[in-house]
Amino acid sequence: MRKMTCTQLGGACDTEFEAATFEEMAEMSKAHAMEMLQKGEEAHLAAMQKMKELMQSPEAMKVWFDGKRKEFEALPENES
Repeated sequence: MRKMTCTQLGGACDTEFEAATFEEMAEMSKAHAMEMLQKGEEAHLAAMQKMKELMQSPEAMKVWFDGKRKEFEALPENES
């Protein structure tokens, strides 16, 4: 299991996510983002706007996603 924060994943807070795979981590981050969107939380809305702009370029999004995957894989394994 590895840990990353919302901020490390492009979000706006220090909420920690713990997952065995990057795909699980991405899903947890996405669910958190949707919860914050529903709450209208301003900092997360701004972070989501930046992500939306990034998504306009599939190549830029792939580079960003691949970078986050490498960051995840470089993290030490936690004993959870």
